Amino acid sequence: MPVDEVRARVNSVADPELPMLTLGDLGVIRAVETAADGILEVVVTPTYMGCPAMATIEADIRTALAQCGHPGGRVRQVLTPAWTTDWISPEGRRRLSEQGIAPPGPARAPLLLRLGSGLPCPNCGSTSTRSQSPFGATRCQAVLVCTTCQETFAHVKAL
Repeated sequence: MPVDEVRARVNSVADPELPMLTLGDLGVIRAVETAADGILEVVVTPTYMGCPAMATIEADIRTALAQCGHPGGRVRQVLTPAWTTDWISPEGRRRLSEQGIAPPGPARAPLLLRLGSGLPCPNCGSTSTRSQSPFGATRCQAVLVCTTCQETFAHVKAL
């Protein structure tokens, strides 16, 4: 299968922690290319050091490579440049919001905004929101509460 088609298949692999997002939506796939030794290689930047989902992500990419006719393909992690939530695609942000998860603001925003205060509630759209807990279902999420509709919702932290 041509590299462009393999790239599309790898980009469509679901993220194991946020399955409404693909790895392409998340922005973690840096390259899909033929390495100097002739082996097809997928270059991935983890969302952060020690991400517990990386083993599953690598296994899922290897499965996609095998299904594309590249059973010996490899996955290589690169740490620079560091991943940022700014790499989440507009489609990914839309999908998060549709699932009731507030997408991250800009990574360079003031700390209160990065933690979620003032972000629009995915249920009613009010920006009257506050942090309930800096820790959510995964390390990259926080829990917010909307003071207008009183709903609690997850927020992907800006990094």
